Amino acid sequence: MNFSNSTILITGGNSGIGRGLAQALAAQGAKVIITGRNAATLAETLAANPTIQGYELEVTNPDQINAFVSKITADHPDLNAVIHNAGIMIFEDVLAEPYDLDIVERTIATNLLAPIRLTAALLPHLKSKPEAAIVTVSSGLAFVPRADALTYSATKAAIHSWTQSLRHELRKTKISVVELAPPLVATDLTPGQSANPHAMPLDAFVSEAVALLCAAQTPQEVLVQRVMPQRTAEQTDNFDKVFGMINPD
Repeated sequence: MNFSNSTILITGGNSGIGRGLAQALAAQGAKVIITGRNAATLAETLAANPTIQGYELEVTNPDQINAFVSKITADHPDLNAVIHNAGIMIFEDVLAEPYDLDIVERTIATNLLAPIRLTAALLPHLKSKPEAAIVTVSSGLAFVPRADALTYSATKAAIHSWTQSLRHELRKTKISVVELAPPLVATDLTPGQSANPHAMPLDAFVSEAVALLCAAQTPQEVLVQRVMPQRTAEQTDNFDKVFGMINPD
């Protein structure tokens, strides 16, 4: 899959990792289309990046997804790749009374149900292309969870599993299925994260990730070096050590 010569849809492309990927892929020569639920940040991103096109979209709304797919495939019949980047991460307190299940439901709807629904809606179009790609965005926390973001971590573990199965199910098609698993990156995903000295700088992450994504042979997983301790924690018998670093007593 030649991502630099593709038409790529990136959900949540109005901020953070999504915006960084959109800018980097556009610079590589790709035609990039982004979505965002926040009209103001979407408009600002599009104004700052004239070659990128965009649509306002609430990815948790099934009716909006179906209408959006009809419109985007009509507007951009050359669309042949999607990066499921939109996501939320909210810290939880399971000992709170009552436990806030609204956080759980919103996180599952955004991080898990939305990419599944959007993939289902896009599949007939993508199957018609000579080459196509579906890129999911999981997390290092899919492999070693952060306990105070337990639903976020669980949705990313589910996306990892779903991606593996989707790749197998589409093995006889011309659709590549790729998983991008970021480490902690300096974005505004959570309060204060962009200033966290332990977070990987956004520019550095995007540069390394896009180089891996655009390699001559399309990878099954895009793993920057910073995420490898989490990705390999079980295989290297370091799960308890890495878990303790992420979740100190």
